[in-house]
Amino acid sequence: MDELTRIQNNPLPFSELLGVRFLGASPERVTAELLVRKELCTSPEVLHGGAIMALADTLGAYATLVNLKDGQGTTTIESKTNFLAPAPVGTTVRAECAAIHRGRRTMVWQTRVTAADGRLLAIVTQTQMVLEART
Repeated sequence: MDELTRIQNNPLPFSELLGVRFLGASPERVTAELLVRKELCTSPEVLHGGAIMALADTLGAYATLVNLKDGQGTTTIESKTNFLAPAPVGTTVRAECAAIHRGRRTMVWQTRVTAADGRLLAIVTQTQMVLEART
């Protein structure tokens, strides 16, 4: 089973709640899109920063999971976001999460969130800790 199919067949509940639609997955990169719904907005009706961070965190977690051995897990230990432009309600944002470092104990990912026209909306860098399998 390829990585994208594995992710689509085993969605995390929060990614479903957000409405994340996965487009691609490999050990080096995960891509997805998200429709900006009113429930995910702040005032005025633009995508809430927390929703952007949650989208990026979701992609970073999935990207790490794709790289883990059986029984291992992951958790986010650090995340930093720069917000650059708003995403209005009704638009779709695209997120591309790419590996910066894939080590045995930590993995670092950078997620670029863009508008349909390619305009950069946010950039998120996060560190995922690799949790060893319990014996």
